[in-house]
Amino acid sequence: MKKVSLILSSVLIIAMMLTSFRGSVSKEEVASKQVTIGKQVWMTENLNVDKFRNGDPIPEAKTDEEWEKAGINGQPVWCYYNNDRTNGVEYGKLYNWYAVNDPRGLAPEGLHVPSDEEWTTLDDFLGEGDVSTKMKSTSGWTDNEGESGNGTNESGFSGLPGGGRYSDGTFSLIGMNGVWWSSSEDAVPGDAWYRVLGYNHINLFRNSYSKADGWSVRCIMD
Repeated sequence: MKKVSLILSSVLIIAMMLTSFRGSVSKEEVASKQVTIGKQVWMTENLNVDKFRNGDPIPEAKTDEEWEKAGINGQPVWCYYNNDRTNGVEYGKLYNWYAVNDPRGLAPEGLHVPSDEEWTTLDDFLGEGDVSTKMKSTSGWTDNEGESGNGTNESGFSGLPGGGRYSDGTFSLIGMNGVWWSSSEDAVPGDAWYRVLGYNHINLFRNSYSKADGWSVRCIMD
C-alpha cells in the first residue's frame, strides 16, 4: 500500500507541476510549429500563452469593463474571442499591446513579437500581387453573407481570421479578418502598428491604432 501511495503522490505532484506551467511553450512545440519564409522563421500558430516569459501570470479580462479599464490604465491583459475558451483552440488568445510590450516578455524563449520592419520584410519577400492569398489558410475565411475568401497558404504562414477586440471591450471580425500586433509604436501617442489579412484583401494591410485594442500575436524566431 505504501508503494501505491507513493506512486499516486508522485503522479499528483507531476500533475500539479504541469498545471503550474500551463500556458508555457516547450522547445519541442516551437520546433514543430514553425515555417521558414525567406530568411525569417515564423510560428505557424497564434500565440496562446497566459504567462509572461518569467512565469508571472498575464491577467485575463473576462468582462468588457475589465478590458476597457486595463487599456485606460496601460495594463497588460488577454482574452478569448467572445470570452469563449473554445475559440482559443484554433485562434489563440487576443492581447492588448501593453502585454506585447511588457518587459517580462510575452513571447516564449527564443521567440519575439515581430517589429513593424520585420512584418515589412515578410511582405516584401512574398512579392507583389496577391500576398494575402499566399498567407491565408485554406479554410475558415468568409464574410457575413458566406462568401469565401480562403487562401492557398502558399507561404506556409497559415493565417487565420481570429478577429479582435476593441478598446471598449466589443468583439468583431472573426471569420473575416486576421490581425496581428507588431512590437512597434506609432508616432501617434497611444497607437501601435499591426498587420491585417482580410477575406477580400489581396494585400497584407498595414495600420496603427489604439494599444488598448486586442489582436492576435504571431511570433518570429530570434
